[in-house]
Amino acid sequence: MTELRSVPALDAPVPGDSPAPPDPAGSKARSALGYWRLYLAISPFYLLFLCFGLVPVGFSLYLSFHRWDGLGTMEYAGLAQYRYLITDAQFWHSIGNTLIIWAFATLPMLFLALVTAVMLNSAVRFKNFYRFAYFLPNVTSVVAVAIIFSSIFSTNFGLANAVLQGLGLDQVAWLNTDWGIKTAVAVLMTWQWTGYNAIIFLAGLQTIPGELYEAARVDGAGPVQTFFRITVPMMRPIILFALVVSTVTGLQSFSEPQVLLSNTQNNSTFAGGPGNAGQTMVLYFFQQSFDNNDFGYGAAIAWGIFLVVALFSIINWRLVQRRAK
Repeated sequence: MTELRSVPALDAPVPGDSPAPPDPAGSKARSALGYWRLYLAISPFYLLFLCFGLVPVGFSLYLSFHRWDGLGTMEYAGLAQYRYLITDAQFWHSIGNTLIIWAFATLPMLFLALVTAVMLNSAVRFKNFYRFAYFLPNVTSVVAVAIIFSSIFSTNFGLANAVLQGLGLDQVAWLNTDWGIKTAVAVLMTWQWTGYNAIIFLAGLQTIPGELYEAARVDGAGPVQTFFRITVPMMRPIILFALVVSTVTGLQSFSEPQVLLSNTQNNSTFAGGPGNAGQTMVLYFFQQSFDNNDFGYGAAIAWGIFLVVALFSIINWRLVQRRAK
C-alpha cells in the first residue's frame, strides 16, 4: 500500500522561522486613516483657528520687532520697541488706570453676583424670569449700554447727579474728573457682568447638598453663618473660575471707556477722557496703532498687555488655591 503523508497547511509556520513582529506604528496609522471622515468634518474649525488665531498671533510677534506704519516698508527694530515700552510713562499710566478700574469693578461685582445667585437659588416663583433679567445685560450691546451710562453720569442732566441733588449733596463731574471717570466705567462693567457671574454661581450652588444646610439650621446657624461657613467654602472652585475670567475680561476693557468717554473734550478718540484718566491698556494700544499708525509699537504693547493679564491671572489663581488648602 502507498503510504499517505500529511501535507502541511499553507498558513502553517515553517519550522525554524520566527513569527513576524507586530507593527504598532502601522496599525496606529491605519486606524487614524480610518477616521479621515471625522477629521475632515472638524477641519474647518482648525483651519479658521489657524487663519484667524495662530497666524495673527505669530505675525503680531514678528511685527513687534519692526517699525511699520501699515503702508510703507517694514524696518527692523530689534528690541527697541520693547525697550521703549518699559520706559513709556503713558503705558504704565494706562496699566494703573486698568488695575484701578478692575479693582473697582471686579471685586464688588463677584460679591454681588454671589449674593444674587443665593437669592435666585432660594426663590420659589418666577425663577426663569429672574435668570433672564439678570443675564440680559451681558448680551446687550456694549455700545448701546455705554451711551445710556454716559447719559446717566452726565454732569448737568444725568440721573446720578439728580439723585445726589435729591439727597442734598453737590453735583459730581463724573466724566470730567479722574476718580469720577474710573467710577463710572467700573459701575458700567459691574452692571454688565454681575448677571453673567450670578448664573455661573447659581449652577454651582445647585450642586451643594441640601443636607449641609439642614444640618446647619439644626445646629442653630443663621443665614450669614451658613453663607460664609458653607456656601463660600463649597463654591471656591466656581469663585476661582469666575475670578480668573473676570480678570482676563476686566484687564482688556476697551469698549466701555471708549464709548463712555467719546463725547468728552479730548482730541483723540482713544485717549480716555480728560487727563487720560480712563485710558486702559487696550485703549492705549488702539491709540498707538490707529491714531499714530505705529503698528510695530502697537504689537509690542499688545504683548505687554498679554504678560500683564497672564501675570494677574496666575496671581489670582495661586491666592485662591492657597486659601482653599
